[in-house]
Amino acid sequence: MDGRYQVAVELGTMPSTAPEPPRARVAEARRNRQNLIAVAARAFASGTRRVPLEEIAKEAGVGIGTLYRHFPTREALVEAVYHDQVERLRIGAAELLSAHPPAGALRLWMDLFADWAVTKHGMVDTLRAIISSGTLEFDQMRSELVAIVRTFLDAGAAAGDIRPDADADAVAATLAGILSVAGEHEQRDRAARMLSLLMDGLRP
Repeated sequence: MDGRYQVAVELGTMPSTAPEPPRARVAEARRNRQNLIAVAARAFASGTRRVPLEEIAKEAGVGIGTLYRHFPTREALVEAVYHDQVERLRIGAAELLSAHPPAGALRLWMDLFADWAVTKHGMVDTLRAIISSGTLEFDQMRSELVAIVRTFLDAGAAAGDIRPDADADAVAATLAGILSVAGEHEQRDRAARMLSLLMDGLRP
């Protein structure tokens, strides 16, 4: 709110209802935010080096001031990317389950999970700092992913194409283990073979 407008409201010389921001400005701000998150996700996935925020802003086509208005710190940007990626995993799970049998959907989702793991490479140190600060809890991160895996296992058990005794925690941990040893872009073929072996073990 404009400072002069705020003073007028407090003095009772103007109505207290502030005008709504122009829709175009709100839409542009939303686009800028989502574009910054998308560019940051690609930048973090490109390697383990610490990507300068100025580089992300330039690639997104905005000034560094716009980036800082949305994300005052690197930690804020990394956390936004993390939550965006987890939401994409949830949406991907729902879409795959609506289009494929549960077992096939889970195997396809594993590839999405592998892509997500690659995105984390360039923000591991910052994520650790966020977890240490208490802003984001490791148990929260793990439970979010386990919940997604559980949706596949429950659907698969009901459909009869995934063994009913499959444990979501164990499957999620195995996925993380596979990608810890074969999570690089150049190891994608190796990861695919290992994920297929895991999937074979989940079939009845």
